[in-house]
Amino acid sequence: MSDQDTPAAIVVMGVSGSGKTVVGEALAEQFGWRLLEADDFHPQANVDKMASGIPLGDADRWPWLDAIGTAIRDTDGGVIATCSALRRVYRERLAEAAGRPITFLFLDGARETLASRIGGRTGHFMPASLLDSQFATLEPPDADEPAIRLSVEPPVATVVANARDALAARGLIPEPTKNA
Repeated sequence: MSDQDTPAAIVVMGVSGSGKTVVGEALAEQFGWRLLEADDFHPQANVDKMASGIPLGDADRWPWLDAIGTAIRDTDGGVIATCSALRRVYRERLAEAAGRPITFLFLDGARETLASRIGGRTGHFMPASLLDSQFATLEPPDADEPAIRLSVEPPVATVVANARDALAARGLIPEPTKNA
């Protein structure tokens, strides 16, 4: 594990359809950590806005980001959170609210791949029509940010294994065993 006194906080980030929830759930289960699903922190007004095809603005996002960051702060032990965290300022806001170091796991994929995924899912309020606005807002993490970039083009099991290996290489989780 890390030399830090504070257990790891990982935010699985990316645009809609990148697999944040699927990857976050798999990692949380493997590590025995709490999972915080960002969609659960949206006020109903945000959900209604997105369901109507209207992109969120910064004023909509600040309280949501603060709530996620506070939940990260208030979680004892390691924690995995999902959050689009599309802009650097959003990632900084999350880290400030969390009051502990966060490593961002950026799930990156081609627009066509993600649009196909969004079109195939059911029961989610985020319409495929908002994908372009998310790509327009996206500021991929810079080299000076605590982030790991992973392609979502391989199968999910491979993405999860790559994430686990990258987190272990940074000392954020124990080194994976051959049976993991």
